[in-house]
Amino acid sequence: MSLKVLLIGNGGREHALAWKLDQSPLVEKIYVAPGNGGSGLVGKAENIPIGSGEKDFPALVKFAQENGVNLVVPGPEQPLVEGVETHFRKVGIPVFGPSEKAAKMEGSKTFSKDFMARHGIPTAAFGNFTDYEEAKKYLASVDHQVVIKASGLAAGKGVLMPTSKEEAYAALKQVMEDREFGEAGDEVVIEECLEGDELSILAFSDGYTVVDLPPAQDHKRAGDGDTGLNTGGMGAYSPTPIATTALVEEIRETILKPTISGMRKDGYPFIGMLFTGIMITKSGPKVLEYNVRFGDPETQTVLPLLESDLAEILQACADRRLDSVDIKVNKGYCTTVVMSAGGYPGSYKKGDEITVGPVNSQDTFVFHAGTALKDNKLVTAGGRVIAASAVAETLQEAVRKAYVGVDAISFEGKYNRTDIAHRAFRDADKNKNSITYEQAGVSVDRGNEFVEQIKACVRDTKRPGADADIGGFGGLFDIARCGFKDPLLVAATDGVGTKLKIAQSINKHDTVGIDLVGMNVNDLVVQGAEPLMFLDYYASGKLDIETAAAFVSGVAEGCKQAGCALVGGETAEMPGLYSGKDYDVNGTSVGAVERDAILPKKISEGDVVVGIASAGVHSNGFSLVRKIIESAGLGYNDQAPWDTSKTVGESLLTPTKIYVKQLLPLIRSNQILALAHITGGGLVENVPRVLSSDIDAEIDVTTWDLPPVFKWLAQAGNVPVADISKTLNMGIGMTAIVKESDAEAVVSKLRETGESAWVIGKIVKGEKKCVLKNTDNWY
Repeated sequence: MSLKVLLIGNGGREHALAWKLDQSPLVEKIYVAPGNGGSGLVGKAENIPIGSGEKDFPALVKFAQENGVNLVVPGPEQPLVEGVETHFRKVGIPVFGPSEKAAKMEGSKTFSKDFMARHGIPTAAFGNFTDYEEAKKYLASVDHQVVIKASGLAAGKGVLMPTSKEEAYAALKQVMEDREFGEAGDEVVIEECLEGDELSILAFSDGYTVVDLPPAQDHKRAGDGDTGLNTGGMGAYSPTPIATTALVEEIRETILKPTISGMRKDGYPFIGMLFTGIMITKSGPKVLEYNVRFGDPETQTVLPLLESDLAEILQACADRRLDSVDIKVNKGYCTTVVMSAGGYPGSYKKGDEITVGPVNSQDTFVFHAGTALKDNKLVTAGGRVIAASAVAETLQEAVRKAYVGVDAISFEGKYNRTDIAHRAFRDADKNKNSITYEQAGVSVDRGNEFVEQIKACVRDTKRPGADADIGGFGGLFDIARCGFKDPLLVAATDGVGTKLKIAQSINKHDTVGIDLVGMNVNDLVVQGAEPLMFLDYYASGKLDIETAAAFVSGVAEGCKQAGCALVGGETAEMPGLYSGKDYDVNGTSVGAVERDAILPKKISEGDVVVGIASAGVHSNGFSLVRKIIESAGLGYNDQAPWDTSKTVGESLLTPTKIYVKQLLPLIRSNQILALAHITGGGLVENVPRVLSSDIDAEIDVTTWDLPPVFKWLAQAGNVPVADISKTLNMGIGMTAIVKESDAEAVVSKLRETGESAWVIGKIVKGEKKCVLKNTDNWY
């Protein structure tokens, strides 16, 4: 289908959009309302004399219907905030742009800040106020430098950055009492002034998928060296060198994806271009603000790098199928230099003639903003008049070529900054001969801070034989202090698996530490061994101290439950190997058993199988579990269908039960012949591991109640018995094989410790199998 596109707006952004859409074979016609002196000169484009304000919406809709427009692209924020999308949606014309409700993410800074707080998206500390006196009280209570923001739209000028308390009070009065920004100042945001470098991310979204373009860095101040008044933007370059691969991935995982997901969950899915202003602080990237449209001049900077068909991308977003489009970008750099009228951002003249000479480069482009055609002459018609953009393999060359373009343009009073991209070159010069571990994405200081934070957890696991301190090269254990006569050491190592994905999804990390210990020490006790010490391994792309500390607190709790000492571990930052908030864990446990007490012992026909209840799914089979949850359309923050007192995530994160202290007395009294830890493989694959080749274990599944979580998973996934019984534990976390004469006593002693235990089967002649009986109506 050929496209007739209606572009709304009259700036440099709209000229760049028309220029890029003109390159698409899908596009038949581009109407720009009202456009500028450059947009109407684009091949398939035509300016139409209709404005972009709310009063113009009926005329825009009528024009679109009469001219067969089948895609609308609003450029500026004002029409989006005023609900232009609704007007076109009502007549069935797709819009690349958010609904009026979603546009509040830019239209109201208080709305967006509350959204960020609700969804855990990193941003500055803040307070929202409609009452002047309450705002003054809050200002008096904080001890950090602040930024005062008018909550509503203020044409990019409603942000004040005082440098002292006195200036802050004056700025607050300026916004709320003096009404310098009109209704935009009815509500203000007072937020912490963040320090660091800024960057901007423009990202396409269809409400589900989000795809970001190369990070750009804007230059807001009017003067060289970032001096003078704030402007709408005097230039930009992309990609900015500060945006390393690891940093961009972190921004995707901690900001972009949670934003799009959060907006959808809150009932206003975002379709369009999400523009996110981000400050790179010492503690990571934090959101400064959201815009709900293409930025200016960032659009003139990133679109020349886009190699894919823009029209195809915009249409896919409007159709909610962005994942069907392959988006490719140039691997080089682009720089944009804006030329303004003399006096901007203060008062300035209009109507001065502009001449644009040849730039002699196919990679240098001129984008009009405040221009108009008058008597067949190109004249100035705004503060930011025109811009030159250039693409090259290096940033230095892109800057050079952009300034060649600047030199080809002249008009009376022309002003432009001469140092666009200076921050990139400053950092390059500063670090020319110095590459630090921190620059590579690894912080030794963060690791040391983490070690200090977890020392108290480690000390809590102290036991005879271990000093339970960390920070040295290894953990020591004095086995002589444990009373063994002729011990053998037993070791086990294991991980937690894809259960970690759920922990990361709901930001709950303490229980997986217990899981890690449980998966290891249960593998020791089945050999008759007492766990003595434990070491953990935690690897991430970037160490998040809070997440890692929560995990280690769980490890310490698991060690206390098992009676072993946490003697050390390893914390690794590996940028590029792990992305965003992803991490992986592993653990190793070491125990001891007397040589003559090793399990399993001789098992004979007629012995019985005792089952001990699991706490839930434990830590195996989560690839199947997650697939079932996904196919059922559930989120991890939704109410669990099998347990209405918990969310899906909370229930599934119930940790692996640790059976050590319950079983060791029974092992030492010679009442246990064998133990099988029911992990991956379920009953049918784990029980045979302790059988000899001439016997089977017959297990009657009617002897215990199948927990609701397993019933629901089996039914929701329509999982065959043969599949689910060799994947999940099905409510039995450990089995003990005992002599029939000891069965009643063993079950009774287990129940005295608080465990649920049953005789669930018997040993018969066979060939080393576990046979499940009476499964026809199991679930």
